[in-house]
Amino acid sequence: MTEENAEEEEMLKWAKGYAKKQGWTLNEDEKQRGTVIRGLVRNKKKFGRPYCPCRIRSGDEEKDIAIECPCVYHKDEVTKEGHCHCNLYYKTA
Repeated sequence: MTEENAEEEEMLKWAKGYAKKQGWTLNEDEKQRGTVIRGLVRNKKKFGRPYCPCRIRSGDEEKDIAIECPCVYHKDEVTKEGHCHCNLYYKTA
């Protein structure tokens, strides 16, 4: 297993744990879920934080903390739309 794969597995494990704690599930589409997880890992490596890969960073660390996964918007999105903007977290049916 490469270091990158290990980081992705660790991020996926963290996301699953967070989803379970909220009473949600992760996206069942492995391709979409993998894209988001890889984006989180990439952002963590590049910027030091797992910023939501579906949102645009401003470059201002204080502002960008709002888009660190799980972002400040995700709970409202899951409640209203059934999933977050990235399609990572889903309301359990």
